[in-house]
Amino acid sequence: MPLLPDVRRTRPGADRRRALTAIPQPEGAPAFAAWHPAPLLSRLASLDFRWRYPLAVYLLTRIVYLVVAFVAHFVRTDAYGRHWGLGSMVSNWDGKWYLTTAVHFYPHYVDRFMQNTLGFFPLYPMLMRGTGQTLGVPYWISGLMISLVTGAAATVLVGRLARIWWGEGAARRAVLFFCVFPGSIVFSMVYTEGLLLMLVAGSMLAIERRRWLVAGLLAGLATAVGPVATAIIPACGVAAISEIRRRGWRDLSGWRALLAPALAPAGIAGFAIFLWSWTGTPFASFETQRYDWHETTTPLALPRVIGTLFKQAIGSAGPPHPNVDLNLVAALLGTAFLVWALVHLWRSRGHVPAYAIVWTLVIGFMTVTSNATPPNARMLICAFPAVLVVAAHLRGRAFTRLLASSTVLLVAMSLVTFVGTGLRP
Repeated sequence: MPLLPDVRRTRPGADRRRALTAIPQPEGAPAFAAWHPAPLLSRLASLDFRWRYPLAVYLLTRIVYLVVAFVAHFVRTDAYGRHWGLGSMVSNWDGKWYLTTAVHFYPHYVDRFMQNTLGFFPLYPMLMRGTGQTLGVPYWISGLMISLVTGAAATVLVGRLARIWWGEGAARRAVLFFCVFPGSIVFSMVYTEGLLLMLVAGSMLAIERRRWLVAGLLAGLATAVGPVATAIIPACGVAAISEIRRRGWRDLSGWRALLAPALAPAGIAGFAIFLWSWTGTPFASFETQRYDWHETTTPLALPRVIGTLFKQAIGSAGPPHPNVDLNLVAALLGTAFLVWALVHLWRSRGHVPAYAIVWTLVIGFMTVTSNATPPNARMLICAFPAVLVVAAHLRGRAFTRLLASSTVLLVAMSLVTFVGTGLRP
């Protein structure tokens, strides 16, 4: 028996509609009508160019990641020689912890000897659970759907910011580089960065339009996604001070800008209050990250990375580290890119507002001094003004070479990231 009905022989009307909906569905899953790409493509073509271009680029790069995941499924295996399924690949690394949080929520105590879900912020797992239960799909599918959709929204918003800062041509280059940057793999995984960047970029766009209440609300939601989002708090503070100075200290309407920095900590503050009642300490997430993931801040983080990588390269690291750790290589490459991008950002300070520079600098400081999360591609795409400014400044052959090298790294790094534990996203 064929798996799909032969709809070509059905007459129009009710019989044809019945044939289209006769496609077998998994037990408990909602019934969906047959899907065809033509309506989606026609709707995409009818959108305003400011929407159409970033969405088209984003869609094409998601197809590239889908092909990479398909190839990784067949060419790479785990330590036991097994091929990974799509669900395992897109929920690799921290993705499995977000899934665990969505299923089991948080323990009532801090365990300093075993990793647990307290190390992860609540907004993304809550959306995963709600979407999964509403649509009747596994949580890894709902998490992937949220990442894909919010990643698309983040791309559009980032493109609008780039257009405001540098103009149309630079914005198109910035969007293209943003989508092929290796860190964009997290938009195709069960990760929070799509949601985080959508909220942060939306908050920045609201700041550009002087909509301070909206900016604060979006920033407050962002700080419930992950600790890196706390960089939006000083960014909102700088934006508010700039607005008050621009209008003058005696103009009371300018003081409305303080709504943004006042509301920005709402997410992390709400999470801390919940943890206080749930576990007995508002610092439960911080303590879990510190003791179970060994996440600390130290100025010696990068020197340690260089020293460890040197020992591995000359073969003196011993049996625990017989090979070179690709994460350390990615950290050094990321550090070099960050320095290069910050130079461009400083030169572009007449176009890029101070709050965006502050956001980038704070994230750069976080990742350069982090003991467990060095400047890899995922952290760099969070500092998205640094990614955008490089593409905005390069033109012609220089930009083509940048795009080609980034695409090669995207494919190579994704093959290792999707399967196994060789390279973190």
